[in-house]
Amino acid sequence: MGGAKKESGQALARLPAVLLPWYDENRRVLPWREEVTPYRTWVSEVMLQQTRVQAALPYFLRFMEAAPDIPALAALPEGQLMRLWQGLGYYSRARSLQKAARQVVEQYGGCLPQTYSELTALPGIGDYTAGAILSIAFGQSVPAVDGNVLRIAARLTGCGDNVLLPQTRQRFRDALAAVMPPHRPGDFNQALMDLGAGVCLPGQPACDVCPARELCAALAAGRQRELPVREKNTAKPTEQLTVFVLTRPDGAAALRQRPQKGLLAGLWEFPHVPGTLDEQAAAHQLAEWGLRVTEWRRCIHAVHQFTHRRWDMTGWVLAVEGDGQGDWLWADAAAREEKAIPSAFRAFMKALE
Repeated sequence: MGGAKKESGQALARLPAVLLPWYDENRRVLPWREEVTPYRTWVSEVMLQQTRVQAALPYFLRFMEAAPDIPALAALPEGQLMRLWQGLGYYSRARSLQKAARQVVEQYGGCLPQTYSELTALPGIGDYTAGAILSIAFGQSVPAVDGNVLRIAARLTGCGDNVLLPQTRQRFRDALAAVMPPHRPGDFNQALMDLGAGVCLPGQPACDVCPARELCAALAAGRQRELPVREKNTAKPTEQLTVFVLTRPDGAAALRQRPQKGLLAGLWEFPHVPGTLDEQAAAHQLAEWGLRVTEWRRCIHAVHQFTHRRWDMTGWVLAVEGDGQGDWLWADAAAREEKAIPSAFRAFMKALE
């Protein structure tokens, strides 16, 4: 056991020497890398949580135009913030980003602090994001350990422990902290990001082009597809919803705002109720809302996956007369463009086009 630990430690110790030259030749050219500031690093890392790089790129550029620095983000109206984030999903990230920006303005004069403890005390900044900011923007030897890095480390060391357990993550974080190259800590973390995104892939890694293939215990043992070990995902609970896409003769459609706390907090949505309503039950619901149907146009079905739940939605597209509920907004096409409507309702937005 001691010999295996020693060999795995040597693999990580030798990693910077092979990884950094590879990174110099193969690094992804990204706007937050070409112009590095603590703020740009922070925003990019928050956007890249649960979002692919190519999908995040246009959002990042628009975000930087609207809020080029921390004071500008702190002062951004909430509606504009939500529109800038619309389509990225996980909207709590945007709210935490702004909440942290306001805290930074109040406590640090608009400049991000340069210590791990102060960064992780800010809303929405955890271990990985703090490591990325400190290493990339401030040149500190702090690892940034996410799922990609855990996969690389588990394969290099041949570790069969469950990488979703906090203790396993902490062991790898400590091991990587011990081998961080002090002259290029940010490049080392970004090299690991690129290796995980393009080479050391889940399921089918491209071992033949990996710069660390000679160091990899999993490759030597033929276990690269088995590692890392992750606990099995449990089935997501499914919620059945009936969504009403209601339009009046002037073309305005009914929207309502979600509560300020919880899932999709504060965003705008089409009226909906729990369960799957057939035409008769849907008509009864509309009558309770004080609406009269003038045309049943179509019934559509859509599914949306969240991290911890799934929405299975039946949608009735109808022409109606009446005002509906007092908290509804009857929005024309221009007004709908201004509202942040989550991608969960994309299929119903298309039904209005």
